[in-house]
Amino acid sequence: MNRALLLPLLLAAGLSGCDLLGIESGSVTAAKKEAEGKAVGGACRHAMRAIEDCYTLNPKAQKAAVYAGWREMDEYLRETKGEGIAPVIPRTPPKTAAQIAAEAASAAEAQEAHDAAEPEPAPHGKSGRTDKTAPKRQATTH
Repeated sequence: MNRALLLPLLLAAGLSGCDLLGIESGSVTAAKKEAEGKAVGGACRHAMRAIEDCYTLNPKAQKAAVYAGWREMDEYLRETKGEGIAPVIPRTPPKTAAQIAAEAASAAEAQEAHDAAEPEPAPHGKSGRTDKTAPKRQATTH
């Protein structure tokens, strides 16, 4: 066997089981997402939020994992007769369709005003000079 091929093969075999490369397998990624969803669900229940609110506030979290975490925390609080903690930061109510339409209209008006205020680009090059007295370059021959 050629020695030039032997070294890369040995390195590949040695690094195939190495976790130091930062490459995660699909099962590790799925386990992390599930654990994060359970943590989000448990935190929502501890903060006395309804499960629907938890789904709304965390749209990227897996719903099944959020529910599992919420349910586990609910069981724990019932067993220990514990109380949840009321959220300190008030939740902002969702915007209505009228509010969204009004914001879009004001943004469109602001864009139109900005476009109208922009000066026209100069037709003569980058500098915008329109005089004909600009120095001309002389051609050189070698």
